[in-house]
This record gives sequence, structure tokens and C-alpha cells, in this order.
Amino acid sequence: MKLGDLRRNRQPGLPGIVGTVRIDRRTKNLAHRLKAGEIAVIDHVDLDRVAAESLVTKHPGAVVNAAASISGRYPNVGPQILLDAGIPLIDHAGASLFGALRDGDVLRIDGEAMFVGAREVGSGVVQNEETVGAATAEARANLSLQIEAFAANTIDYLRRERDLLLDGVGVPDIKTRIDGRQVMIVVRGYHYLEDIRALQPYLRDYRPVLIAVDGAADALLELGFKPDLIVGDMDSVGDAALCCGAEIVVHAYPDGRAPGLERVQALGLDAVLFPASATSEDIAMLLADEKGATLIVAVGTHATLVEFLDKGREGMASTFLTRLRVGGKLVDAKGVSRLYRGRIRAGSLLALVFATIVTLIAAVWVSPVGQVYLTVLHDRWSSFLFWVRGLFS
Repeated sequence: MKLGDLRRNRQPGLPGIVGTVRIDRRTKNLAHRLKAGEIAVIDHVDLDRVAAESLVTKHPGAVVNAAASISGRYPNVGPQILLDAGIPLIDHAGASLFGALRDGDVLRIDGEAMFVGAREVGSGVVQNEETVGAATAEARANLSLQIEAFAANTIDYLRRERDLLLDGVGVPDIKTRIDGRQVMIVVRGYHYLEDIRALQPYLRDYRPVLIAVDGAADALLELGFKPDLIVGDMDSVGDAALCCGAEIVVHAYPDGRAPGLERVQALGLDAVLFPASATSEDIAMLLADEKGATLIVAVGTHATLVEFLDKGREGMASTFLTRLRVGGKLVDAKGVSRLYRGRIRAGSLLALVFATIVTLIAAVWVSPVGQVYLTVLHDRWSSFLFWVRGLFS
């Protein structure tokens, strides 16, 4: 398969795809800078759904992955999402590509080869429906091995964080009052934007404490909601969100190191440290639970095995145990937008009622029985008008 066969982003006289390079080893950082028609160069093993969807929304001319978009560990869906959106995907380009390319270079992709000017800077494997389908089928066969590894990671996490998980030891003090209130935790996960929009009536009526995990704070602000707490390592949240007045809880490593703290302090802001080996969404749940939340509504969080593996961290085993710890307080709002997708809209319902009324009137008008009823109705109406006139004569 040649990319010259794909009619996208062409320059006259040059075969293949041509575009400005946007390069970053962290896909979620790249997505913030990427513009339509540009070529995204990433280093993302097992491209997950959230990362792929963040790229698709920017409409790149192509995506070049230095790593394997499907390694075979588990059946991740990111590559298929790119192909379904009509975005060419070139895989296995190699780590050397990051030394050969700079942000802003003009890259030309011709088949499996990549050029800057006349200089060839690398090559990769062009993915298509057949190659992605075959790799996905092979990954499904390996899923049992990942389940075993996930179980082992879960036991290991329980040993390391037993005090935090069972007794809340290490949960920091915060200023935001949570005790006796409902809490909504928002994570940038599957369909989280649609679910937030579907939950807007709940947000208006109950006004829960809003806890945003990293970049979810930006999404809340764009929808008109200000988070009360921002929890995370602060690597994907914008400065405007950090400065919106929310209390900041920086997720630190178990040894206390917190790279995100420097960024917060550079903005002149205070922050609370929460050292833990769990994920940021886990510590957000543990924080809400330990501080007395009556109900925890989770939006965009990870709940299934494939989602845990999609996250690409051994630490995702902590999410499984955290959900057991929070227990009956947790309400997972995942997919709530799809739950109501099939409802009849008010406009459609009014149109149906109007059409029914018109049909009934037409039936009465043309039928003999209907004519009798219309005559009686006309006589009654005339009698009513005569009686009204008599009151004022």
C-alpha cells in the first residue's frame, strides 16, 4: 500500500503526504499543539482510545508512531480509530526519528519513506485495515497473559499501599469542605465530555464538589463549570485552569518527589502533596471518600480490564482495589450520554401530536358521523355565543 494513493495534503509535483511536523513523546501534550493538516510524530506503544480520539479531533494529515501502535499485549483500539477517521498511520518508525526531526520541519511521506527536503529521515510500516485487524486478532489471543499480570500487580499494590487503601493513612488535609456533600470526579476517559453534558442538570441541582483529574479541569472550564479541586501530576492541565481558584493537590511519587509541584509554584500558587503509587484518579477517589463524601459520581474513570490495560500502567491495578474500597458510595456515570441517546426529542413529540390532531380533524370532516358531530358542535357554539351576548344586552 502506497500513501501516494491517499489523496490528502498533497503539494503539486511531490508524491505522498506533506505537512508540518509536530513532535512529542507524550501524545496528550502533542494534541494540545497539533493543528489540522499537520503530521503528528509520537512515541506511543499500544495507542489507546483516549489518545487516538484526541488526535482525531485535530484532523492531522497523518500520524507517525516511532513505536508499535499495537504491540500484541492486548487488543487496543487506537489504531482502528485513526483508520476509521481516514487518517494515515505509519508505525515502527524508530526512536531515531526523534533525533532526525524537529518541531516545525516540513515532512514528506512517500510510501514507507519519510523525507525532509531531499534528505530521507526514516521509514516505517504503513498500517491499513488488514494489518491492524491481524494485529488485533493476535493481541486477543495474548489477553490471558495480561490478566495474569494484572492480578499479580493488584496483589503487589495491596502490599505496598495497604495502610492508605484500608485505613486512609497518608491522605493529606485540604481546605475544601467535602464532609456530608456529594462529589463528582472527572477524568479524561472514554466519552467523558458527552457524559458531563448529560449530567449538567445534576450539576445545577445538587452542586457537588467538582474534582478534576489533570486535564479534565480544562474541559470543565470550557463547559462553564469551575472545579473545586484539581488533582494530578499537573502535566496536562492548562495554566488557566490552575489559576481558576481551585485548590490544587499534586500527586507525588511514594518517595515524595513531585515534578508537577515546580510548575504550580512557578505560577505563584500553593499546593497540597499527596504521595502514593496509585493513579491520580485513584487518589481523587480516596481523598473524596476519606474526607466524608456521601456520594462519589465518577465520570471518565477506568472500570474495565481493557480500559486498565489501555491506560498502559501497572499501577492501574490500584483502580480495581480503590473501587472496592470506595464501595457503595461510587456511582459510575460512564456512558450516561449513550443511555439517553435514544430518547424522543420534544420537537419530534410536538410534531407527532400536531400530525395526530390534523389527522383526527380530517377524519371527522369527511365522515358522515363526523358531519353530525360538527353540526351539533356548531349549534352548541352558537347557543353559547347567544347566551354571552344576552349577558351584556
